[in-house]
Amino acid sequence: MIRDVLGNMLQEYGPADALEQESVLQELMQHYVLASLSRGRLFAAATFHGGTCLRILYGMNRFSEDLDFLLREPDPSFEWAPYLDRLRRDCRAEGIHFEVQDRARAGMAVKKAFLKTDSIGQVLDLELPYARHASRKIRIKLEVDTNPPAGATVETRYISFPVTAAITSMDLPSGFGSKAHALLCREYTKGRDWYDFLWYASRKVVPNYALLGNALAQQGPWAGRRPDVTPEWFIATLRERIEGIDWQDARSDVQRFVMANEQPSLDLWTKDLFLHHLERLEEALREQG
Repeated sequence: MIRDVLGNMLQEYGPADALEQESVLQELMQHYVLASLSRGRLFAAATFHGGTCLRILYGMNRFSEDLDFLLREPDPSFEWAPYLDRLRRDCRAEGIHFEVQDRARAGMAVKKAFLKTDSIGQVLDLELPYARHASRKIRIKLEVDTNPPAGATVETRYISFPVTAAITSMDLPSGFGSKAHALLCREYTKGRDWYDFLWYASRKVVPNYALLGNALAQQGPWAGRRPDVTPEWFIATLRERIEGIDWQDARSDVQRFVMANEQPSLDLWTKDLFLHHLERLEEALREQG
């Protein structure tokens, strides 16, 4: 029974408090959504990327809310509807009832859909380690970029829960290239971006500069012109960005997505920490030519 399966998964995660429990429940629902999208062949046309991708497919520690995708080739006619119809059917068969809102707008490159469910507590009577209001809803946002920048390299990864399913994702250099665009161009401070930067930098991942250059030319302060994205340019521009961040704001944004045992490390979030990791990344880029 799905009740027993979810109960066993909760025990494996071992959430430390009610907030972490909620993140775990949301992640379990994300797995059901990804499995359905895989069965519906979304990944024949689209690629998974972003924070939730790093969490589920690559083992990053922080939790994430949204499921972000981009098409492999531009297609302004893309519609969520057929995938959402199958998702509802697949998840209903498992006892999970999703309310679906397709928020795609004509003329918008990024097409969104929103899912929410109160099945945990209303339909699925789980024994939870921490109190939770029975009518509380889990929300998941889906986004797909129908006009993606060129240059990404993809690979196939797999999830094993709730079933084995193949997921097409950006490889790590392309993921870092895409994240670097957000780091350099986002108009507000998003601590989750900077958590991901630490993750990539600590693994000495070299960003996909071709993808980054195409993304910069497409959107942000460099739109319409193409900077010469070299390792030196990247490091210098990112250093300037790091020196202008309000790190208290960054900590506040990411705090609820970080597991309890990692919370003390957020006290170290200062300009010096990020410049230290940037210098280590610079050394790795130099070593790799």
